[in-house]
Amino acid sequence: MIRQYELVERVRAYDPGVEEDVLNRAYVFSMKMHGSQIRESGDPYFLHPLEVAGILTAYKLDSKTIATALLHDTVEDTLTTVEEIEKMFGPEIGRLVDGVTKLSRIELQSDQTKQAENFRKLLLAMSEDIRVLLVKLADRLHNMRTIHFIKSPEKRQRIARETMEIYAPLAERIGMRQIQEELEDTAFGELNPEARQSIVARLKFLRERGSDLVTRIVDQLKRVLAEEQLEAAVSGREKTPYSIWRKMQRKNVGFEQLSDIMAFRVVVKDVGDCYRALGVIHARYPLVPGRFKDYISTPKQNGYRSLHTGVIGPEQQRIEIQIRTTDMHGVAEFGVAAHWSYKDGRPSNGEGKSYRWLRELLELLEHASDPQEFLEHTKLELFQDQVFCFTPKGDLISLPRGATIVDFAYAVHSEIGDHCVGGKINGRMMPLRTALANGDQVDIITSKAQTPSPMWERFVVTGKARARIRRFIRTQQRSQFVTLGRSMLQKLFQKEGYEFADKAVDNVLRGFKCQTVDDLYALIGEGQLAERQVLGAIFPGIKVEQAKPVPALGRTSRARAAAKPATTGVPIKGLIPGMAVHYAGCCHPLPGDRIVGIVATGRGVTIHTIDCDTLSQFQDQPERWIDVAWDADSGAPAQKVGRIALVVANEPGSLGALSTVIAKNEGNITNLKIVNRTQQFWEMLIDVEVRNVKHLTNVIAALRATPAINSVERARG
Repeated sequence: MIRQYELVERVRAYDPGVEEDVLNRAYVFSMKMHGSQIRESGDPYFLHPLEVAGILTAYKLDSKTIATALLHDTVEDTLTTVEEIEKMFGPEIGRLVDGVTKLSRIELQSDQTKQAENFRKLLLAMSEDIRVLLVKLADRLHNMRTIHFIKSPEKRQRIARETMEIYAPLAERIGMRQIQEELEDTAFGELNPEARQSIVARLKFLRERGSDLVTRIVDQLKRVLAEEQLEAAVSGREKTPYSIWRKMQRKNVGFEQLSDIMAFRVVVKDVGDCYRALGVIHARYPLVPGRFKDYISTPKQNGYRSLHTGVIGPEQQRIEIQIRTTDMHGVAEFGVAAHWSYKDGRPSNGEGKSYRWLRELLELLEHASDPQEFLEHTKLELFQDQVFCFTPKGDLISLPRGATIVDFAYAVHSEIGDHCVGGKINGRMMPLRTALANGDQVDIITSKAQTPSPMWERFVVTGKARARIRRFIRTQQRSQFVTLGRSMLQKLFQKEGYEFADKAVDNVLRGFKCQTVDDLYALIGEGQLAERQVLGAIFPGIKVEQAKPVPALGRTSRARAAAKPATTGVPIKGLIPGMAVHYAGCCHPLPGDRIVGIVATGRGVTIHTIDCDTLSQFQDQPERWIDVAWDADSGAPAQKVGRIALVVANEPGSLGALSTVIAKNEGNITNLKIVNRTQQFWEMLIDVEVRNVKHLTNVIAALRATPAINSVERARG
C-alpha cells in the first residue's frame, strides 16, 4: 500500500510544483469515505483508487489528475456528491471526477444501454479535458489486473469484452501503448484462455531454444549501425500473446509465418538519421515484401511517428524493426501524456489539436438515434487499421482499412457524402463500393439531386458514414410510416362507420406513450401498433379484435417484413414472399458473407457467396440473379454450417485436441471426412455449426494456435 507521503514524493520527483495540500486532503477524504468497504478480493476498497493514482504517477501527470484518481469512485460508491467535491477541492477536480463517474444512479433500460450511456458521458467529458480518459484508463487497468477475483464468469466475460471493444482502442487512440497492450492481453486471457495459453507455450519453447537470441540480434544491429557512424540505442522485445493472435487472424497465417513475433527498436537523434538507419538495414538484410510502413511522413491519428520495416535479419530470423527519434519514442511510449504540461493542465505544443478522431466521435452523437447505435458507430471508429488517401488538392485523409469512396466522401465533409454520385481513384472512375488503398488520390463527384442510398450502409465501414446514412433513412422512412399509418387508421374508421379526425387521436396519445399524433401514426405504419388498438382506445365501447403482438421491426417496413419467408426462418432480405431457400453446398454461405441468390425453376432460390466459383455458370443468365443480403434486424440467426479444410499431425491426441478446441469456441462438428492420409499428416474436411463468419474465423484462429494442427483454411467447394 502506497503511504500518503510516498504518493506526494512520487509526484514531487517529476513536478517540483506539486500541490501537496490537495493530494493529502484527497488521500484522507477518499480513505474516510470508502471506510470499511471491501473489494471482491477481500482488500480494503481504498486500495483501488490508490493503485489508480500510482499508475498515473508513472505517466508523470499533474497533481489535480492524481487527486481525481484518488476521488474517482467517491461519488459513485459513497454518499459523496459532485457538489461536495467541488466545494472541498475546487471546480476543476469536481469536473474531472464528474466526468469519470458512471451513470449508475439513473434507471436505464438494459445493461447494454447503461454501458452506452456511460460511454457517451465519458466521451463528452474527455472532449473537454483528456485527463478524464487517462483516469478512466488507469481505473480500468487496475480492475483488469484484479479481474480474477470476480466469482461470476459471466461478469468477468462482460468486463473483458467491454475492455477489448472500448477501452483498449481508446488507449491506442491516445498513444498509451503500454496500457493498451496490458488491457488487450488481460482481456484476451479471460475471453479466450486456451488460445492465449497455447501462444504462451509456443513463445516459451522459442525462448528456451534460443535463450539469448534477442541479445545477439541487438548486438549485431548495433555493430551494423556503428560501422556507418550512426549513434543509436537498440533494444528488443517479444510481442504480447494477443498481438500475435490478432495478426494470425488478420493475415490468415500460422504462428511460424509471422515475421514480427520479436520487435526491435532503433532510437536515433533526428529524422535524417531515421532514414539513414533504414537505408543501412535494408542494404545489409533482405526486406520482407509488404512490411515497410512510413509513419513519419504520414503519422497515425494518435500522433505516433516511426519507420517500420520487416527483414530477414541476423541469424536468418524474420524480425520487425522500428526506427524513431528520442522525441518520437516518448510519444510512442506515453502518448498524450508525453505532451502534458503539469503546470497549467493543458497539452503543450498544440498536441491536443491533433485528436481529430475525438471531434468525429462527438459528431456521431448528433446522428445516432439512441445510445446503443452511438456505441455501435463508435466501435466502428475505434477499430481501425489505417489507409492514407489524398484529395485532388493534396490534403491527407486517414481512413480505416477497407474504407470505400463513400467513406472518403463523408470524411471530407458530411454534405459531400450525402450528395456523392461517383468517384475517381487516381483519375479513373470506379464504383462507390471500391475499397481504397494507401496513396490513392480520390476525387468525389457530387450532385445536388443525390441523397444517401440505403444500399450504401451495406459496404461503408466508418461510423460517421453509417450514422449519416441511417439518419437520412430514419427521416425518410418516418415520413413514409406516418403517411402509411394515417392512411391505415383512416380506412379502419371508414370501415367501422366513424368520421376520422386527427383531434380524436390526440386524446389517446398518453395511453400509447406518444408525444405527437405523427409519433402514433409512425408506430402504426411501422407495424409496432395495430390500428384496431387505437380505434378501441378512442371508442372504448367498440369490440376490438385481440391484436396479435407484432415484433418491433426497427428500420424494416411492413413490405420488407412480408418479403421474409416465414416458413423457413431464413434471415435474408430481398426475397419474394413464400420462396423456398437453399444454401449452396459449394461455398457454405454464412451470415457476414456477401451473398447473391440464384433462382432455379421448381426449386426456389439458392444462396451463394459473392465469390463462389459456381456463379460463373450463370453469367449469361442475369434474369436468374437476385440481390439479397443477410437481415441484421431479424434477431439471432440459427446455426449455419461452415466448412474448413485442415492438415492434422498423425499422432496420438490430435483428433481429441481438434474437437476440444472447436467445442471450447462454441462450434459443433456435424460432419468429418478424411480426404488424404500419410504417415505424417491427415488431410480432412470438417463441417462445423457456427453463428456467422466471425464465429468461424475465431474457430479457425483457435485451431491455428493449436500445435497439433499444421494448417487450417475455410474450405470452398
